[in-house]
Amino acid sequence: QVQLVESGGGLVQPGGSQRLSCAASGSFFRIYSMGWYRQGPGNEREKVATITTGGGDTNYADSVKGRFTITRDSANNAAYLDMSSLKPEDTDVYFCMADYRLRLGEVIKRTWGQGTQVTVSS
Repeated sequence: QVQLVESGGGLVQPGGSQRLSCAASGSFFRIYSMGWYRQGPGNEREKVATITTGGGDTNYADSVKGRFTITRDSANNAAYLDMSSLKPEDTDVYFCMADYRLRLGEVIKRTWGQGTQVTVSS
């Protein structure tokens, strides 16, 4: 199985910056795409940013383009979300996502971290 552990959330002032980290561990064949999603109370989980296996392709929600940057360290199965110019509406629980194969030839599955709270407030 694959376990994802996020870190880096907390309270930040509007206009500030914060970095979220996600580390994948466990026994698996390969991690493919990784990404960050967020979810507020009563809302559906929405995609924030995703990044492909080699880090060559990234995709962002319109609401965060130009402010957030997703990167990854494929050798260490880690992903990061650098957030800047944070706004109160960015307040949410942020979840790390990873697509993976347990063994060669098996279907690709998706797993989630436990989530980390990001609160943007003065």
